[in-house]
Amino acid sequence: MAGASTGAGGGPLAGVRVVELAGIGPGPFAAMLLADLGADVVRIDRPGGAGLAIDPHHDITNRNKRSVIVDLKAEDGAERVLRLVDRADVLIEGYRPGVAERLGVGPDTCHARNPALVYGRMTGWGQKGPLASRAGHDIAYIALTGTLGMIGKPDEPPTVPANLVGDYAGGSLYLVVGVLAALHHARATGAGQVVDAAIVDGTSHLTAMIHGMLAAGGWQDRRGANLLDGGCPFYGTYETADGRYMAVGALEQQFYDEFIDLMDLTGVAPERKDLSRWGELREAVAARFKERTRDAWTAVFEGSDACVAPVLSLREAPGHPHLAARSTFVDHGGITQPAPAPRFSATPTAVRSGPALPGADTAAVARDWGVPELDGPHDSPTKGS
Repeated sequence: MAGASTGAGGGPLAGVRVVELAGIGPGPFAAMLLADLGADVVRIDRPGGAGLAIDPHHDITNRNKRSVIVDLKAEDGAERVLRLVDRADVLIEGYRPGVAERLGVGPDTCHARNPALVYGRMTGWGQKGPLASRAGHDIAYIALTGTLGMIGKPDEPPTVPANLVGDYAGGSLYLVVGVLAALHHARATGAGQVVDAAIVDGTSHLTAMIHGMLAAGGWQDRRGANLLDGGCPFYGTYETADGRYMAVGALEQQFYDEFIDLMDLTGVAPERKDLSRWGELREAVAARFKERTRDAWTAVFEGSDACVAPVLSLREAPGHPHLAARSTFVDHGGITQPAPAPRFSATPTAVRSGPALPGADTAAVARDWGVPELDGPHDSPTKGS
């Protein structure tokens, strides 16, 4: 470990120092997760800010971090970052392959100065392959992996799942897993390494169970035809009388029996094992749900094991009694936001500070990390940069 600093807070990663080269999307989210877990994350913001048009005061992915501004195209820009790298445990960057090297902060340069450094690289296509140098976004990455094609109704275009499946599930979370595994190895051996986290790899990995079912003949390679993709009438969503929705996941027989009983469809609904009558079963369930409002159905299923829940909006979710009781969402600085996850019995986490504003923490980081020149004047950019 490079050493604790006053910037680190509670959590299992307290004392771990992370340098984040500013970007957008999965890289900042991964760094936020490390910061939520207690790491002292210093974000290197570029002059003029990142490319995402969001007010820095509301960019929750920069919470629990600190920010300094360094122009990597200035003559002394790379050296300023490398002085932080000298004292870091982890570096995260999300540039296209080769860009960090051209800026003078690539893994070879960093490891020459800090052999134990974990160098995390976040990209969509990965560091190698025919598409590695191409631009892209979440939707293209998940399209290529077959994941996007799984989602949605069979007679409609695939449904875009925001950027949750690719950027954050297949990208950020795999980067964090890789960084923590490499950090464990570095502490045991003193040897750092590069973590190549590609969204196409992580998203493909997420479909492992589906590929197993496909090989076994238990999954059809098309949308809306399977147990877990909306093709099953007792695993999906249904509209209610007020135009809202209920989610049904009554897969096991005992849960399904309770579901049918509470829907008052016993003796009316077709046998669920008869796939040829799934259409009839769906119609019967859909018609019944249309008879009452979402809140009325929520009351019907309250306290049951029927595996039915109301579909809430983002603004409604924090007020749900279960989520409220667990403090799944917290208010910090006037922003309602998800609390850090997961939870730890011995090293609890918290939202310690709001979004780091670009350059606001330069003096404090220079002091805490022992890099006084970080707070000094910058050289002008090199010609032709």
